[in-house]
Amino acid sequence: MNKYTAIVIVCVAMLIAVFILGKSYNYKHKQTEIISVTGAADTNFVSDLSVWSGSFSRASFNLQEAYADLKKDEGIVMNYLQSKGLSKTEMTTSSISTEKLFDYTYDESGRQTGSVFKGYKLSESVNIESKDLVKIDKISREITELIQQGVELTSSSPNYYYTKLGDLKIGLLAKASEDGSKRAETIAKNAYAKIGSLRKATMGVFQITGQNENEDYSFGGAFNTTNINKTATITVKMDFAAE
Repeated sequence: MNKYTAIVIVCVAMLIAVFILGKSYNYKHKQTEIISVTGAADTNFVSDLSVWSGSFSRASFNLQEAYADLKKDEGIVMNYLQSKGLSKTEMTTSSISTEKLFDYTYDESGRQTGSVFKGYKLSESVNIESKDLVKIDKISREITELIQQGVELTSSSPNYYYTKLGDLKIGLLAKASEDGSKRAETIAKNAYAKIGSLRKATMGVFQITGQNENEDYSFGGAFNTTNINKTATITVKMDFAAE
């Protein structure tokens, strides 16, 4: 093999290498052309479960006396709730908690110098779960009627939940994915391109807010439990190959 033949072979090899590298670059460059979109969907729904609780307590120097008074109040509370239309299966009571009460004495500098035992405080709570949201809302507003029977029951507003939230979430994901695909198609059409295969899809924020409420949207997702009528929203981040 003379030197001219060797030079020709080397040149051909270089041309082939350049051609292969060029194809590889074009293929890689083409693969990185991605259309990224965020699909969104929302739906209104009505809560179907109400969860509500209240607590009451009794205090006495004598532990047995405090317990007897508390159990008497428990009977009054349960009878009252049943008279309002609640069944026993909708109500549960907690275990009784016991707390020792003291009066403390302090010196002129504010340091504690002693304590005097004042008795016991026993507390109990009643928890309610019901599908009758209107009834629970009404009872929670009228519960102060128990004061007339000598029972001071402390409670907050009911919380409202939706027991089919999983199915609702799946339906929203489908709608958000469809919305994302349409957004990608619009972008591709205006850029004189076509949508290729889906490269990546990630669920974004899922939130539940009260309908017609001025609630702040949370980065991690809000979960409203104070409203019966709610709105669920979800986002899906999607990456499509562009052709």
